[in-house]
Amino acid sequence: MTKATDTGSSRRDVLKVLGAATGAAFAGNLISIDRALAAGDGKVTMQLGWLASNGILGEVAADAQGFFAEEGLTLEIVPGGPNVDGVASVASGRANLGSISSSPSLMLARSQGLPVKCIAAGYQQHPFTYFSLERNPVREPKDMIGKKIATNGTARILLQALLAKNGISEDDVEVIVMGSDMAPLMTGQVDVVTGWKTNTSALEILGDERVDMTLWDAGIRLYANPYYVTDSTLQDNPDMVAAMLRAVARGWAWVHDNREQAVDLLVERYPNMDRENELKTVDMVVDYSFNEATAENGWGTMTRENWQEQIDAYDSLGQFEKDAPAVDEVMTLSVLEQTADARAKLG
Repeated sequence: MTKATDTGSSRRDVLKVLGAATGAAFAGNLISIDRALAAGDGKVTMQLGWLASNGILGEVAADAQGFFAEEGLTLEIVPGGPNVDGVASVASGRANLGSISSSPSLMLARSQGLPVKCIAAGYQQHPFTYFSLERNPVREPKDMIGKKIATNGTARILLQALLAKNGISEDDVEVIVMGSDMAPLMTGQVDVVTGWKTNTSALEILGDERVDMTLWDAGIRLYANPYYVTDSTLQDNPDMVAAMLRAVARGWAWVHDNREQAVDLLVERYPNMDRENELKTVDMVVDYSFNEATAENGWGTMTRENWQEQIDAYDSLGQFEKDAPAVDEVMTLSVLEQTADARAKLG
């Protein structure tokens, strides 16, 4: 998925966007389902919190291949932008199903009283990565000591979590707040820059000398593109939730086996996208969506243990304004269990 530097959010940023009443939320993509009067028929409106990208390859494929139609659903995808408050829309009932870039956003929202709960993980590992160059490489956390690291404001908490996880003092690094520009690394202004590894167009400037250290490999194991619903949606419309997830799961399985055709469907739907760039990226997107965990438990799998580790890490850094949410408030395995036969076991 092509994103600038979107990852988890700091407590201050979360409070700022959530607000007191409804909570203005995080850029993400939300999926709303409007039940039609006819039994078994429904409309899925998928509103993105970013411009259309390869992060919706599975949904586009599912629609084109008729997987939503087979569930009695229709799909509309609405591109979003920086002012789309996805979590608040789902929490307030304006949307019934959603997906957001990074798992911590759901933990933080839940801690503020928004009744949202994760039902599946789109990417098994988060693509957020620390990029350096061969002339001054950072291949593991200890290599960060003494380095100047450029990251965006909302991702600073990820660096704090990484350092704490690896027993490194924050005083041992110099942090520079940046946007999505990778040029400061090339000019020597900083030693490390950050971003999503799937943002291949932005990374082209770094060339063949690029060295990657992913957040996941550094010990901070977040999910990306988690799907979520409200407590009431899960309780009142479990069959609709399962139908949507089955269609999306089948779409991603089709992408796994038909990558070039999937890119063609994406570019056909969004002609402004660059086909050659998407062909360079599709294998990486599939690798984040399928691994040894999905080979055993199917697309979208996740674990309570991973979520608890995330909650504990954020709690230890004081990121929850109120009490840390319980893991069973943040996620449920019930929909994954209900859709187990439909979620391809591919790795």
